[in-house]
Formats: sequence, C-alpha cells, structure tokens
Amino acid sequence: MMSRPVAKVQSSRPTLEGAGVRLRRAFGHDETDFLDPFLMLDHFRSSDPQDYEAGFPFHPHRGIETVTYMLSGAVEHQDSIGNRGVIAAGDVQWMTAGSGILHQEMPRRTKEELHGIQLWINLPRTSKMMSPRYREVKREDIPVVVPDEGVQVRVIAGLLAGRSGPVRDLVVPVECFDVDLAPNVDVALPVPLGDHAFAYVFDGGGHFAEGSKHAVEAFHVVMFGEGKEVWTKAGRKGCRFLFAHGTPLREPIAWGGPVVMNTQEELDQAFEEIRSGNFIKDRAH
Repeated sequence: MMSRPVAKVQSSRPTLEGAGVRLRRAFGHDETDFLDPFLMLDHFRSSDPQDYEAGFPFHPHRGIETVTYMLSGAVEHQDSIGNRGVIAAGDVQWMTAGSGILHQEMPRRTKEELHGIQLWINLPRTSKMMSPRYREVKREDIPVVVPDEGVQVRVIAGLLAGRSGPVRDLVVPVECFDVDLAPNVDVALPVPLGDHAFAYVFDGGGHFAEGSKHAVEAFHVVMFGEGKEVWTKAGRKGCRFLFAHGTPLREPIAWGGPVVMNTQEELDQAFEEIRSGNFIKDRAH
C-alpha cells in the first residue's frame, strides 16, 4: 500500500479562549484549505486550576460540529436544547450546532489534571441550518482495537479492524481514533484516497513517514499528503495521538468566531440574530 508522505508539521500555539482558558491551538483559520472538513483543534492540559476554571460560559455556535474528547479531569456542560451533564475522562461529546445552539462547558476542579481535545468539523451548505443534535458517548462504549502487539486504538468514529465507533450517522464522513503505541512499535492505518488526514501528538513522539530522520514530538500536528495509509513508528517513550480523516467539502468558508457559514451575508445574518435574540431556532421543551 502507498503510505502518505508528511506534507507539513507544525507546533500548536498557546492561545487564550473562553473566559480565560489557557490552551494550545494545533490548527485553525490558516489550515482550512489543507484540512477541510476539519476547521480547528484545541488542546487543553493543565494541573493549575487558574489555567482553566474560568471555563467557557454560554456562547453560540452555528454551522459546525464540535467534538470534545476528555483524557483526564471532567467538564460540566449545558445547552439550549436541554442537555446537561458531565464529560468525564474517556468520554466524548459530539455536538452538531446546525442552525444554532447555545452551550457552556465549565471545567471541574479535581485532583487530576484537566486534559482534553476539542475538534471542530465544518457542516456542508445543505446542513448548516439543520436542527441541532447532541451525542454523549461514555468511555465504556468506545471500542478498543488491538491490531498488533503494542498497538491500542480507541475507535471514536469510523471503522477499524471490523469494529465500528459509537458515533454514527454522521453528516460529514469522518473517522476519528485515539492511537496509543508502545515504544518503538509501528502501525499502518488505512485512509481512503481523497480524504484529508491529520495526526495530533499529545504524548511521547514518533516518526510519521518511513525513513524519516526527524521525530514529531508532543504538541505538534502532522498533516499528510495523498496515499492509502498513514504509517507511524513510536519513539522510545511511545506515542499517543488523535488521528482523523474526512471527505473534504470544497465549499467557501465565512468564519466568524463560533459561527461558520458559506457567505459573509449568512455570517452577518447570524450575528444580527444573536444581537436581536432570534438566533436559536430549536429550544428545549
């Protein structure tokens, strides 16, 4: 099989978001053409409550999906369609904002460090104004695949080695995996031709192309060229990364903070509706 070459490696950038949460942004506005349909990836990791306890108070979203994956610690959430709960270690929240949703995410102070990833996925023009929906996936419902010794993959969405992830019926065809490699172990993950793919390393490090002399360390994102698989070999400390690929939408993007539409007119309308109080089309009963 043809392994994908590494097209670009970049370090995540320290960023302040929400009401004052310190995190690292792996990619965003500048990478939309290269990573379409993925829009943004934020990585938060701290043992200091001052870095995160201000949280993300109620804020709007439209035109996207947000995927929150907790690795340790916990976040309380609430939204305008009646969902409320806690995203604990190993859990996933897959929220489709569609026509508009208000939600908040407030980290809990615990003995563990707060550690998680949030990924934004664009919605196609035909689904921008769909009814919002929310899916909460508990840790125990995410299958773990062990294709070879020293390789462990949590299948969040998609199919690997005959096991399907719990997040299905997706608007945009994407697959998302948490890949954990023991030291010096390698793995090849299949990727359909035409998909855009990336790996975000959050522990350890490794090589993402055969013959590569430069290891990719934690807090870096790897973007891949074309091919039928992604090959990785962990370094001496092992390697753990979020791996995702998806079918590009190839549509124009008009992006204004938490709202992502296709035209500036649609963006202006969304913010006028926020100001006038007419933003939410579907509310909790």
